[in-house]
Amino acid sequence: MDVRALISAFNDAWNGHDLEHALDLCTADVVFESTNPAPDGRRFEGRDEVREAWRPVFEQLEGRFDVEELTVAGDLVVQRWRYDWGSGHVRGVDVIRARDGRVAEKLSYVKG
Repeated sequence: MDVRALISAFNDAWNGHDLEHALDLCTADVVFESTNPAPDGRRFEGRDEVREAWRPVFEQLEGRFDVEELTVAGDLVVQRWRYDWGSGHVRGVDVIRARDGRVAEKLSYVKG
């Protein structure tokens, strides 16, 4: 799977609220850095930790990510997004690193 196709499938899993499919698209040792707590967020390592970090977002069924801009450079992806949850929204950026056709690292940042 090429990186652009991987990220498309990954984003579709997020918007489809399919946590297990999103995790299947990640390496076993995936790293996720969250946007909170401020100012530096929190680091999660491995599918089990990442699953628990992502679960609340996937359970928010009214939530949706819309990609505003996507840049792919080799195995590095930078995507600007807007997340709407019905009563509000936030804009942010993900810096994603792919390895062997899977997401290996997702570092998230938000405005505000």
